[in-house]
Amino acid sequence: MKKNKLPLMKCFEEHYTKGRLRVKIRALKYLTKYNEELTTQLLMNKSIKDLKISNITHNVLIYFDEEKLSKENLLELIENIISNYSLPAYRDERSQERSLDIVDRSLYEKDTTEIMKNIVISAAILLYFIWSKVPTPLNFYARLINKRSLVVLSLAMPVIKNGMKSLVINKKPTANTLSASAIIGSILLGKEKSALSIIILEDLAELITAYTLKKTRNAIKDILSTGEEFVWKQLGQNQMKKVPIAEVEEGDIIVVHPGEKISVDGEVIKGEALVDQASITGEFMPVTKEIGSEVFAGTVVKTGTFNIRSVKVGDSTAVSRIIKLVEDASYNKAAIQTYADNFSNKIVGLNFLLASLVFIGTKSFSRALSMLVVDYSCCIKLSTAVAFSAAINKAAENGILVKGSNYIEALSKIDTVIFDKTGTLTEGNPKLVTVEVLDKTMDVQKVIELAGAAEETSNHPLAQAILKDIATNGYEIPEHEQCEITVSRGVTTKVGNSLIIVGNRKIMLENNVILGNEKEITKAMMYRGEAIIYVAKDKNLIGLLGITDPLRENMKKTINRLRFQGVDNIILLTGDLDQQAEIVANRMTLDSYESELMPEDKAKNILRLQSKGESVLMVGDGVNDAPALAYADVGLAIGNKRTDVAIEAADVSIARNDPTLIPATINLSKKTMSTIKENFIISIGVNTLALVLGAAGVLPVVQGSLIHNLSTLVVVGNSLKILGVSMKK
Repeated sequence: MKKNKLPLMKCFEEHYTKGRLRVKIRALKYLTKYNEELTTQLLMNKSIKDLKISNITHNVLIYFDEEKLSKENLLELIENIISNYSLPAYRDERSQERSLDIVDRSLYEKDTTEIMKNIVISAAILLYFIWSKVPTPLNFYARLINKRSLVVLSLAMPVIKNGMKSLVINKKPTANTLSASAIIGSILLGKEKSALSIIILEDLAELITAYTLKKTRNAIKDILSTGEEFVWKQLGQNQMKKVPIAEVEEGDIIVVHPGEKISVDGEVIKGEALVDQASITGEFMPVTKEIGSEVFAGTVVKTGTFNIRSVKVGDSTAVSRIIKLVEDASYNKAAIQTYADNFSNKIVGLNFLLASLVFIGTKSFSRALSMLVVDYSCCIKLSTAVAFSAAINKAAENGILVKGSNYIEALSKIDTVIFDKTGTLTEGNPKLVTVEVLDKTMDVQKVIELAGAAEETSNHPLAQAILKDIATNGYEIPEHEQCEITVSRGVTTKVGNSLIIVGNRKIMLENNVILGNEKEITKAMMYRGEAIIYVAKDKNLIGLLGITDPLRENMKKTINRLRFQGVDNIILLTGDLDQQAEIVANRMTLDSYESELMPEDKAKNILRLQSKGESVLMVGDGVNDAPALAYADVGLAIGNKRTDVAIEAADVSIARNDPTLIPATINLSKKTMSTIKENFIISIGVNTLALVLGAAGVLPVVQGSLIHNLSTLVVVGNSLKILGVSMKK
């Protein structure tokens, strides 16, 4: 496992004498091209006489006038200047770390059918050897070239080739090198049956492992598969033809019937149907799709028939992109997995050393051979690989897409969670909740209808809340003239001979509207967290509309569960107004908040927290969250309204509108890391015992191989318990 790294942007005093200070800054490793800029900025302080930056040792040596500039103030100055380069430093560090995340794909690419065939052949030959009882040749040469030995060597050739290739190309032995040595050693001792037993046991462990990894990795495909090999393609007005899905192109018209899975992303151009799209959006209830509606591959038509114009086909569909994310996740390696792989590769040399020492001490080639069949490396590698694969696919079954095991590990260490507001803490669906009528000649309906007249052509979320309320209540928008928009103020239009003004307080003052005692009313509305829209007719204020974006269901429960998971710093970062941010932060009992932020400001806040050594999870759903999602230790996009940009930038994507899946995912990650630690103990404990017994001559070669492979199966079985973790508790 990696040692805890120093915070990237923090300045640490490394050595000090009067007028001379050496400062350690890990970020300097990634800021070579900014050396000249940093030097210029530091030397602008006349108290600094000279300085030398070393990007290799990550430090800067500064000579300064201590009478004019104290050591403490100098450290603060350096930290302030270096903080301006946090974005490129973190970007390069993240890029370098991820470039190392290349997993050995052999575990995932094994053909289980081929392995099974090898086992059957090896077992049949072993039974024949036992039945035939051919005597063992006396000299080594005869043992190596007789028919029985050559048959065994041919079966073991893939292992021998891989073992030797590793020695020649990588200059280091691997688990295959150990197995090859044990097999050849058994043959030289005249124990072809032992060599065959080793081959069978190795293949059996590999079969179960490969099957497990394939099964867990392909679980998401079973859930999201479009399921249709053929589709009905419309050729003419009343003509249809059944064609393979591979022949469908963008722009083709596809007809989908009840019970069929939709095989393309597209737009409904004819008909209406009820569609279950839980696999893509996480929506519990089927939704009605009509002309103009967007549909996704992998969703199921429950009732009705419609025609779809194909927009995205094949690998371009949403479901294909999701499947690819999960498949690629298997190849993004966690730090602990890299550690396990490196450790297991290094420990192979220990087996050869022990075998040599045992042979020198006992002169027993059989005992030395026992040292080779007991192999830590395979077991240790699988202790992480299977556990992470199971965790990724357990998450996928619950609509949570994790892009790699590195993010499972990172989630287990999270101590700071940052939320966006709109669409994350809140539903992102503003609703009209309050109507204050200030003109006795008006009623609620009339005020809303006049407001709707001004807002009818607007796409602003607040305007949409008014229009939605009109549609829900069956109100009618009166005839009106063209609407005129005043940016950041509001909208005006004419209804009959009256001028209708809808917007904020500023537009009212600019049009000399008489406001009266509205401040008393607006104060109460603002306290409730409502956005206020003023509605005026000519020069009179006739009403105030209060619009709010409701908090997402179960969000308070989510915050409480995050606290229980050990998250001690929960922050709100939003581009919304300060007042709105304060109300939400107080309701959710968050630790702090910042408002009116641009996307790059959110990213800078995250980098600032990371520079203090905090592990940050960023939760968002929109385009404006993408930079923050990318720069966080783990970026998480949530909800069926999350944008493609957010999903692309995020490391974890939750398709369902259930925020309790956030602490559930953290819980899953912690259980995964706990399981991996258990696997390490099992791997090292059992194999160490087998080595001791083998060295003492108590454990023959075949039994040693059996114990080693059984420990591998125990580790795989222990990892599979992750598939039983409840995501609801």
